[in-house]
Amino acid sequence: MNFKKWTTALMLALAVSSCIQDEALNSEAAIDACTGADVQLAHINSDSKEINIYVHKGANLSKQQLSFTLPAGATLSADQHYPDDIMNTYDFSNESRSRTFTVTSEDGEWHSTYTVKIIPTEVPGSFHFEELLPSNNTEYDILYEFEPGTSTSVSRVLQWSSGNPGFKLTSMADGRTGYPTQQITDGYRGKGLKLTTCDTGSFGAMVKMYIAAGNLFIGSFDLANALKDPLRATKFGIQYYKRPVSLKGYYKFKAGEIYTDEGVVQKDKKDRFDIYAILYEADDNTFMLDGGNSLDLTSGKLVSIARIKEADAKETDTWTAFDLPFEAVNGKSIDTGKLQNGKYKLSIVLSSSVDGAYFKGAVGSTLYVDELELISQDN
Repeated sequence: MNFKKWTTALMLALAVSSCIQDEALNSEAAIDACTGADVQLAHINSDSKEINIYVHKGANLSKQQLSFTLPAGATLSADQHYPDDIMNTYDFSNESRSRTFTVTSEDGEWHSTYTVKIIPTEVPGSFHFEELLPSNNTEYDILYEFEPGTSTSVSRVLQWSSGNPGFKLTSMADGRTGYPTQQITDGYRGKGLKLTTCDTGSFGAMVKMYIAAGNLFIGSFDLANALKDPLRATKFGIQYYKRPVSLKGYYKFKAGEIYTDEGVVQKDKKDRFDIYAILYEADDNTFMLDGGNSLDLTSGKLVSIARIKEADAKETDTWTAFDLPFEAVNGKSIDTGKLQNGKYKLSIVLSSSVDGAYFKGAVGSTLYVDELELISQDN
């Protein structure tokens, strides 16, 4: 290398080094989100620095696994250490069920102290699709239900899950209304839910996931599995302490024009939607059925199913009522002791294409749902 080229390279290296050294460290000290094995919903008040975390009512408060989302480079620490605190597992079994945590910014100059409170809750009996997650910083809708408790009852809270995070990877959505799952203003009563089967574009074709059905379900979406094992990405269920009797609600549906099976047009095939609910055994809280086995009777875990029949899943442009009874499967019945101890999980699953999980369906198939009601009996 001649002297001129060597000098130019040296100056470039010094300039890059200077830019790296001069880059300001992040000065944000905040908690942006919180998730956990038992967490149903986390309300974050950034002004008062208070976080209300709703967990299922049978959760072990002395061992709460919490994962806090922080700004780049920020760190978090509990202000007081309890014997049962291990890594990101914290003890909230004190009388107030609350603790304080301090966030320190990357540059070390800023600190924020948050009061985090754990609130036991149970699944609502009705779902109206009126609310979006208040702390939702995403570009797609996240729906939730909230019924405050009383002096004699716990709150009823549920955060719905969907495949929207996976669809984001396709870059096919042009704003919030371009996602498969979204809230609408003109439901059966007030706001409602709209599910649409969407084209996943060139990205979807590349990974052989040609469509994305609009879906909404009780459970969680595992984005890490969205590409390598999509059926396992949708994990269904939450602890349930009652005997489900039926699932009621209202729907509208219009099938898309062209049905495809893994990208291949099927001329004589017409799309239809799916609505179902399941109750299954889960002796271990970490166990969840998923998109691959939620309706698999051979799993041996299913106890009862409520599902719309193919003959009843008709196209209609007017709100149509449905009433789906839970029917026992696998020759099983609900054990009162297991029910009281939170050994059953329940999920409700809604989809604009019945076989959308297998990338079969019609782009444009649209399902509207509103005013769901889960009829159950106490123990």
